[in-house]
Amino acid sequence: MVFSGDLGNSQAALLRDPEIIETADVVLMESTYGDRNHRSMQETLDEFEQVVMEASENGGNILIPSFAVGRTQEIIFRLGELYQKGKLKQQKVYLDSPMAIAVTEIYHRYQDVYNDEDLDAIEESAARTHSHNKSLHSLLPILSYTTTTEESISLNKVVSGAIIIAGSGMCNGGRIRHHLKQNLWRKQSHVIFVGFQAAGTPGRTLIDGAKRMKLVGEDIAVRAQIHTLGGFSAHASQQQLIDWLSHFKNEPRVYLVHGEDGAKHTLQQAIRDSGREATIPELNQKITF
Repeated sequence: MVFSGDLGNSQAALLRDPEIIETADVVLMESTYGDRNHRSMQETLDEFEQVVMEASENGGNILIPSFAVGRTQEIIFRLGELYQKGKLKQQKVYLDSPMAIAVTEIYHRYQDVYNDEDLDAIEESAARTHSHNKSLHSLLPILSYTTTTEESISLNKVVSGAIIIAGSGMCNGGRIRHHLKQNLWRKQSHVIFVGFQAAGTPGRTLIDGAKRMKLVGEDIAVRAQIHTLGGFSAHASQQQLIDWLSHFKNEPRVYLVHGEDGAKHTLQQAIRDSGREATIPELNQKITF
């Protein structure tokens, strides 16, 4: 039995793509983005750069709700690329998540699992600055960690020129809620969503166009500009899911899990169109093999 887990976006930075699996009797496959394909990474990066430049021109902060593992490190890397090209005008990037900080340090220790292209970029930036610290910090030297609650609260005084990355990724907890409270009502502010927003979460409410939001006990007007960059998602798109499934040389029984109903049914039909079959399991259904 093969369980896909979160298959991952093959366009993502830093980590190598997973190895291919070719045989199975039963496959349980995620279907988070089973109903859509991501924009190309180049299109995503172009849009990301445009948003960053726009925020710089109108003087607002950028808030990036981000998951601590994987997504945050991808965003730091992409901001580092912009910084190295001279296209990041913001004075400071704050990582305001103790868990994300800890994970980023783990990334620094295990660079042997990076892909060659991105590792070369980090090493080249370190060489240009004669730095012995070959890490994401060498690519993005304006990155600061805010570890304590007091340091996080102090960011309330920053009203422009900053990028604040904080958890949680769907805004249903964590320090990002406090930063949203301080910035959502400012029309100069920008909020960039870089991952899937599940139905019923504050993040989904914002991208669906909410005009007001209850945050930390207060009703806040939403005047900030809201952006969604699905290309940064850590989940595979519909075509990537089908491509992964196509590598199985036999014909395993496929069950679609971990997705909203619409996404699962759309992916099921797409898999059928590709010449295979897939089943959507029901509650309490037992699978035997």
